[in-house]
Amino acid sequence: MEHATRVNCFHLIFHGRVCAWPALRYKSWMNRTTAPLDPSAARAPSLVTDAYRALKEAIRDNVFAPGDQGSEQEIALRLGMSRTPVHEALIRLQEEGLVRVVPKRGVIVLALSPDDMREVYDVIIALESMAAELIAAMAEPERHRIAAELHAINADMKTALQRDERDAWARADDQFHRALIDRCGNTRLARLANTIMDQSHRARMMTLRLRAKMTKSVKEHQAIVAAIRNGEAAVAGERAKAHRQRARNELLPLLDQFGMKHL
Repeated sequence: MEHATRVNCFHLIFHGRVCAWPALRYKSWMNRTTAPLDPSAARAPSLVTDAYRALKEAIRDNVFAPGDQGSEQEIALRLGMSRTPVHEALIRLQEEGLVRVVPKRGVIVLALSPDDMREVYDVIIALESMAAELIAAMAEPERHRIAAELHAINADMKTALQRDERDAWARADDQFHRALIDRCGNTRLARLANTIMDQSHRARMMTLRLRAKMTKSVKEHQAIVAAIRNGEAAVAGERAKAHRQRARNELLPLLDQFGMKHL
C-alpha cells in the first residue's frame, strides 16, 4: 500500500480499458481507508460522498467514456472501499442519468445522443434564465455580492482565453454557471440544474477544441452580471437565455458535423 501512494497515478479497469486517476486523490483515499472502517452510520455518508464525487468527476471528464462497463467490485477495490458505499454512489449516479446499474453485468456509463443534448439544453435554458431573474430581484447588497463573485469568475475566463488555455476556460465557465444556479436561492431549481448540467458537461468538453475561440461567452457573461448588479430581473433572464441558446446553436451542429452520435 505504501508503494501504491508513491506512483504518479493509479488505474481503473473499465470495459477492458485502463483509465488513469490522479495519484493525490488516490493517496487521500488510501489515507482514509488504511485504518479499519467504522461501521457506524455516521461514517458511511462520508464514504458514499467520496465515491460519488470521484466517479462523477471521472464520467464528466470522459475518464470513463460513454458505453464503458465495469463491476462494482473493481471500482470498490480501486477506491479502497467496501462495495456498500460504492453501490450507493452508483445508485445516485443512476438517478442522475449518468450510469445504469445492470444486475450481473455491472455498471455501464450512459451515452447521450444529439437529441438528448437538445433536450438537456432546453432544460438548462429555462432554469438558468429563471436563476438570473431570481438573483437580480434580490436586495441590493446580496445581488451586488453575487455579481462581484460572478465578475471575478468571468475575469478568470478572460485570462484563460488570453493565454489560450481552453481547459482553464472550461473550468471557469462551468464555475460561472454553477454559481449562477447555486446563488439563486431556490434549492430545488439548483438541484435540478446541477444534475442536468452534469449530463451536458461531457459533450461540452468533447467539443472544446472543435469550437472557435470563445470570446462571445465572456462578453455575454459580463452583460448578465451587469443586469444582475442593476436589479434588472427581466433583462438578466433574457440575457442568460440568449447566452445558452447561442451555445446550444453552436454545439449541436458540431455534433452532426463530426458524427458524434454517442456522447
